[in-house]
Amino acid sequence: MADAFNLWSDWPRSVEIAANAVLFYILIVVMVRIVGKRTTSQLNNFDWIINVAVGSLAASGILLRNVASLDAVIAIAVLAACQYLTTHLVQRHPAIAKVVKAEPTLLTHKGRFLRDAMRRTRISEQEIKMALRRNGITEPAGANWVVLETNGELTVIPRQDVDWDGAEALSDVRAPADIAD
Repeated sequence: MADAFNLWSDWPRSVEIAANAVLFYILIVVMVRIVGKRTTSQLNNFDWIINVAVGSLAASGILLRNVASLDAVIAIAVLAACQYLTTHLVQRHPAIAKVVKAEPTLLTHKGRFLRDAMRRTRISEQEIKMALRRNGITEPAGANWVVLETNGELTVIPRQDVDWDGAEALSDVRAPADIAD
């Protein structure tokens, strides 16, 4: 019963935890500087998974007695190198990009909800309406398009006189083949 409530271990363990925390703080700052701003920007699925794994490894290296600090440092360095390499491969090889990255998806077209895309991405009509309101649009017809981006955000493109084929910024967005303007 006494082991169940462990408020404090001892001074040497507390010093070890503090030293490990400083070590991992410095490591993560250096890693972010080397790997780049992408590590902390608005994350796509791939970047989010890497950040969660790095956080878990850092916590393990700081707190867990059975995980050597150097082991956790090596694991974090390998993940950072893998992320760096993968982002370079994604930029150079579209086939790899297709496997690693999600693609933006069209959810509304000129006020019409695209129900198949909404079901596939698990985005509700209420979530789309919230994005419209956040952009000062009071009805779905007030937007040409709503797009689910690769980082999970909803982008609202206000109503304007442009057709789908003329919207260059939307060329990489997954849309139904039968979109008619």
